[in-house]
Amino acid sequence: MAAAKKLRTKREALPAFIHSRDDAVAGIKRMGDLLRLREQIQGEMNDSIAQLQEDTAARVAPIDDELAELEAGIAAYCTTHRDVLTDGNKVKFADLITGKVSWRNNPPKVVIRGVDAVIALMEQCADLSRFIRVKKEINKDAVLNEAALFEQSPVPGLSIVPGKEQFVIEPYNQELPACTA
Repeated sequence: MAAAKKLRTKREALPAFIHSRDDAVAGIKRMGDLLRLREQIQGEMNDSIAQLQEDTAARVAPIDDELAELEAGIAAYCTTHRDVLTDGNKVKFADLITGKVSWRNNPPKVVIRGVDAVIALMEQCADLSRFIRVKKEINKDAVLNEAALFEQSPVPGLSIVPGKEQFVIEPYNQELPACTA
């Protein structure tokens, strides 16, 4: 049996050849040019989308008006004839051949104005204090401020992950000089 040949994989070649400081400067300039071109194209796209939305809104407005008119008329008729349509209020809907109408109740909800005042009043009354929720959570900022303490005596389940270094390229945008006439 012949020995299996090892396959060698070549590293992917770098797409841009930066061999000097001048190449890096030129590369960053090109990145800035490309980013500005990208922003320009994105701006044109957003302008096109805005125009399309405006045109669509103008076409849809009369349709929405007619729909609102029909809905109001149907609601008025059905409310007036609810007893007949719901068979003496035995059901909360009516099947009208081309569609169905129904009367629905939204679920109840709690609305609180002046949260702090309401909580203070409820805390004073022992019967109502059970309706106050207390949330416990770890203060991550305080843990980071005293990270050395957790390195000396670690807490199971809590670990401090160091930040990762990132390489960032920021092309400069030059401002146009002010015209002095």
